[in-house]
Amino acid sequence: MSITTVKKNEMDNYNGDISQEAIKKALYQELELKIELFVEGISFKADDVKQFEIGTKYQEQIHILFDMDKAHHSGFLLPAIFYLPHGLRVNFRWDPQSKYRLVAENGRPVIYKQQERIAEIEFYKRPELLDYKTSDGEPFGHIAAFIPEGGVGVCYSNECALKETDEDCLYCNINSTAGAYSQENIFIKTPRQVAEVVAAAYKQGRGNHVNVTGGFIPERRELDYYADVAEEIKELTGLDDFNGTAVIGAPVDYRGVEKYKEAGYRTIALNIEIWEENIFKAICPGKEKRCGGRTNWVKALEYAAEVFGKGKVRSNIVAGIEPKQSILEGVEYLASKGVICFAGAWCPNPGSKLEGHRTPETAWHFDLTKKAAAIHRKYGFTIDQLYDCSANSTAIHDAYRIETEQFEGLQLSQYKFPQL
Repeated sequence: MSITTVKKNEMDNYNGDISQEAIKKALYQELELKIELFVEGISFKADDVKQFEIGTKYQEQIHILFDMDKAHHSGFLLPAIFYLPHGLRVNFRWDPQSKYRLVAENGRPVIYKQQERIAEIEFYKRPELLDYKTSDGEPFGHIAAFIPEGGVGVCYSNECALKETDEDCLYCNINSTAGAYSQENIFIKTPRQVAEVVAAAYKQGRGNHVNVTGGFIPERRELDYYADVAEEIKELTGLDDFNGTAVIGAPVDYRGVEKYKEAGYRTIALNIEIWEENIFKAICPGKEKRCGGRTNWVKALEYAAEVFGKGKVRSNIVAGIEPKQSILEGVEYLASKGVICFAGAWCPNPGSKLEGHRTPETAWHFDLTKKAAAIHRKYGFTIDQLYDCSANSTAIHDAYRIETEQFEGLQLSQYKFPQL
């Protein structure tokens, strides 16, 4: 049964009598569609997209870290986020060869699969903050993305030192993105610029969580920078606890982990990306050589969980490069140590060394998503903890909320971070 069939035959005539299991089934179908639209991407005709007021009324993609589309598209604005009929949020991913198409139908955005009408969607409205500038004249959109949940996603630079030694992670296109979108003025942001963006978002109620990330830089320099950012944010917001996540490389000197907490970050992220040891060495040569290898990365995560506490440390696995069982072993092991580990579908990014490869099929990712969410429930993590260390809404978040019936009627409503 398709999403459209469920919506037409059961959902449109909803009167409160549909069972929870029927609603969960419909939401799981929409979750599978969400994953499918990311795995397969969405094609379009330029004339259709130009009807949707992308970049004015609706949020455009911002390329301050990665380009997740099939190809770079400098100079042409694409939508960033849209919602499916039952409320699931989807990040738009363009693939010109996709069987899924975005069509303008009487001025409304509709997704088709070849000739089949799949769903009418709704774009995420563009935050007014993107029209703002820092005190030194830099547009906010060159510094951060504003997430619907209330997150401020700061990328302090697209600098990745691993490029200099040809040790980039093979799935990563951070350096290619910086080159392709140079007109978006990708640069190293000062702590003051970051703090001004965060403070404005918090003041307007558009943000109450900040995730600070960037390319790979030497450990000592990274720690000093993050500490300066935290100090500036606290000064401009007046908050000692500003609900911040510091995304860092695994340190060799674990004493640095404690300093991030002392600086004021509530949570911390060390993204291992690959769990199986030999595949880690092959796919992440720089992390293997510069961060003490995969064994040290795991130990650093365990140490961070001791310092920050259960549910306050995040990691990530790029799902689809290694066997599913290996990924689930990693998610379960880290969960047993108090670490939340996401496993989003691998996108073979343009400009990466794995460009042109294929991620596994949707069913593979859908099964992995449900099993990873179940692991986090098994170890007692709450949905607030999953969001608090993430600042985003992944398929694992959705599966967790569906299974625990955190929906309202027929909708999986937009999660919002609690007010500080």
